[in-house]
Amino acid sequence: MYKAIAANKRNTIFVMLAFVAIISAIGAVVAFFVQDNWVIVYTLVIATIYAVIQYFAANKLAVMMTGAKPITRKDSPKLYHVVETISISTGLPMPQIYLIDDPAPNAFASGRDPKHAIVAATTGLLQIMDDKELEAVMAHEMGHVQNYDIRVSMITFGLVCAIGLLANLVSRILIGGSDRRDGGIFMLIAGLFVAILAPLGAIIAQMAVSRQREYLADATSVMTTRYPEAMISALKKLDQYGKPMRKQNAATEAMFINSPLKKGFFNNLFSTHPPIAKRIARLQNNEAKF
Repeated sequence: MYKAIAANKRNTIFVMLAFVAIISAIGAVVAFFVQDNWVIVYTLVIATIYAVIQYFAANKLAVMMTGAKPITRKDSPKLYHVVETISISTGLPMPQIYLIDDPAPNAFASGRDPKHAIVAATTGLLQIMDDKELEAVMAHEMGHVQNYDIRVSMITFGLVCAIGLLANLVSRILIGGSDRRDGGIFMLIAGLFVAILAPLGAIIAQMAVSRQREYLADATSVMTTRYPEAMISALKKLDQYGKPMRKQNAATEAMFINSPLKKGFFNNLFSTHPPIAKRIARLQNNEAKF
């Protein structure tokens, strides 16, 4: 487990390098057309500042984008007690607890480190899970905190937003200027290239990191509760009763235990989550090792 945590901290560096490469590529496209290599530097600086702001504002953004509301023990004694018990047993700081009024069963964790973590669950999750299953799900979310997945997720979230913003601005500049300069067709092609491939590359990088984090959090949940059957049963219910959430945003998909987006070919293809059947199979195959 400690090796996995260390690996996740190293992954933060690799994720940042991957996104720096994408952002540099966006800057290079613009620099080529305006004949000014300093544009690459300007692009990196702007993207870095934007990503840092997103990183420190991540919790507030996650709460705003999901409609989560803070709760106390009296608001939801069951959920509060479960999270508190896991916090004590793992030695993690008690996170802020949020509830989302949504019938879709789901949960997420966010924050830049364990001291600034939040966990949230939907009303739909509380309705369908028994005590052991709810404990397993929240142990999964606390596993993201314990393994520093939330830090990788927040950095990725910030950089994905930065690339989306840059790609939108650059593509507008290039496509808008394609009819006013020589080589307009090349500017048009470059604009379309940036608008489509840059965000796509960012999503693929985010997807690759997130899928492995879900497997690890499932295993961490079992290590915490010492009850593989509860996590397996919870995943089966998420598969059976899972449905799109009312507030959907692709940027926050990676935070949830189950994808909150509508089912569809492209959403499934670029999902940040591995299929639940594969997650269940992994737990069942390793059940004797926990």
